Amino acid sequence: MSRPVTTLYMLMSADGKISTGSTDEMDFDRDFQKIQGLKEGLHQYYEIEQTTDLWSFNTGRVQAKLGVNTKEMPEKTPVSFVLLDNHHLCAHGVEYFCAKSKQFVLITTNRNHPAFDVKQENLHIICQEKLSLSDALTVLKEQYGCERLTIQSGGTVNALFLREKLFDFVDIVVAPVLIGGKDTATLIDGPSLKTQNELAQLGVLHLIEAETLQNSYVRLRYQVMR
Repeated sequence: MSRPVTTLYMLMSADGKISTGSTDEMDFDRDFQKIQGLKEGLHQYYEIEQTTDLWSFNTGRVQAKLGVNTKEMPEKTPVSFVLLDNHHLCAHGVEYFCAKSKQFVLITTNRNHPAFDVKQENLHIICQEKLSLSDALTVLKEQYGCERLTIQSGGTVNALFLREKLFDFVDIVVAPVLIGGKDTATLIDGPSLKTQNELAQLGVLHLIEAETLQNSYVRLRYQVMR
């Protein structure tokens, strides 16, 4: 395979939501910790996360929402991070991930991104005229040695991975809650399928493992069928 083996790893509600609401102030990481019946089992998601691949994919939008543009510099980790971003990260946010990452790879179509002014040995930039996740993943493997990649981005970018058939596995922790809201992000967002011909874009899954966790959380692991 010319690209890394990919796994979508996410926390979602029982109705498929990946946020508690439609604004950036609403967020699982912040909100679940305050809710009786959810906070007790939330730690399991983060514990499983520590066992995932040593290459992690996310987006600048998600990370800006979590405050990396103003956070104090973190300690170095053994994880290499890949972020897709055009305008959400400032120079401080880029420096934050350079400090945190073994290798930090930024994917962007913005030739004026602040990352171009950051000088760090572990910073690598994949700059494209038009976004191609498939091409970016090929570069990740061929130039930077990424063999396995865990994806933890938002519903819109997850949809791009799905439609380009770039998911190999799906690993979901389901929280025991119903959230609702048509504008609240789901596991896979993006444009809806509209024709029978588009059904070939479906991600049909084969269940590998279903595990009942504590406090009514569930972990579901699938392989994406080709």
